[in-house]
Amino acid sequence: MKNASSRSAEMIGGESYIKLVKAYFSYLDMEYGFMRLAEKIQGNAFYGIEYTDGQKIVSVSYENITDYFTVIFFLLKEGERPNYDDKEKTLHLDKLNVKVFSVADNDEIQLNTKYFSKFKATSETEKKLLKAAKELRLCLKYFDKLTI
Repeated sequence: MKNASSRSAEMIGGESYIKLVKAYFSYLDMEYGFMRLAEKIQGNAFYGIEYTDGQKIVSVSYENITDYFTVIFFLLKEGERPNYDDKEKTLHLDKLNVKVFSVADNDEIQLNTKYFSKFKATSETEKKLLKAAKELRLCLKYFDKLTI
């Protein structure tokens, strides 16, 4: 998910980012059995958190200064992370969304939206993060059915 629009004045701190990811993406461990693999805070420039289920890694990262946010699936091969440039094993959420929304029914989309109604994102960064959490949860429901 890229934000090419003008940079908003707010920047989020690393600890705040990690806390939000843990809250918004809490379904990863509760519903899908993912475990937190790594957390990374590099000054105020880059924040990332990764989860794994043993078959794939979900990376949720944010470059604060450039306002670049992305969610990536790395499909593991023999437990190893693929090269970032491997288009078959490195899947970006925005590309998967196109496939998911072609198979998800309206009721499932509404139930997913309802699940996230407990969160109140206020800043633009929080809104982007919450949107990605919604999209990822829906994507995981259909992940095994997708032709990747």
